[in-house]
Amino acid sequence: METPSPSSPLWFEHWFDSSYYHALYTSRDEKEADHFLSQLLDKIHIPRGAKILDLACGKGRHARFLNQNGYDVLGVDLSENSIASAKKMENEHLHFKTGDMREPQGLAEFDVVLNLFTSFGYFESTTENIRTLDAIHQSLKPNGLLVIDFMNSEKAIQTLQSEYHIKREGIEFFISKSIENQIISKKITFTDNHINHAFEERVQLLTLNDFRQYFDQTGFNELDHFGDYHFESFDSQQSDRLILVAQKK
Repeated sequence: METPSPSSPLWFEHWFDSSYYHALYTSRDEKEADHFLSQLLDKIHIPRGAKILDLACGKGRHARFLNQNGYDVLGVDLSENSIASAKKMENEHLHFKTGDMREPQGLAEFDVVLNLFTSFGYFESTTENIRTLDAIHQSLKPNGLLVIDFMNSEKAIQTLQSEYHIKREGIEFFISKSIENQIISKKITFTDNHINHAFEERVQLLTLNDFRQYFDQTGFNELDHFGDYHFESFDSQQSDRLILVAQKK
């Protein structure tokens, strides 16, 4: 086994730092993601030259896109392997470092913090979610903006596919999903070079009301929310995403 325990509370440290994580999600639509970011920057009126924190940046492709569009960007991720890869793209206005989203990445340093593609709710408690938002609040300049792109939990529950398999880069990944204690669990098993592997993803099924309560407790005002990457209105039963825009009080 590559992980010490599939149910470890630190599952994200092992899974996100694994090459298999990137292999499984290699088919993500980067063109759609870049289009979303381009629209987002226009919609929330971020002036060129603004300082952006890409929190949970992975290998940094989206941070690079932001930088190429005129922004000063810091990408932060817990995965040392992802950051090592991202650092190859660094320039004067694009930097990367390893870090935990529960810790401030600067004090009143950023105009905007982006937390994209369901990179929130990895922890087991509300306390850790509040701690994360407190850290983001500290990192933002006065009146700075936070954008969280999360799954639509209500639709995720309705459309849950309990078992399926996907073949990526010659590896067949067997995936099973379940819901327990308002957490969606995705167990991922596969064999590579005759070695069996098992990983797990665990994400809290947070709703719009959950985020609103968190914002109230951590000094944010919600400015808007949307239901997809085209900024259509949010519908809890139909929308694919929950995209929130909030401002530091």
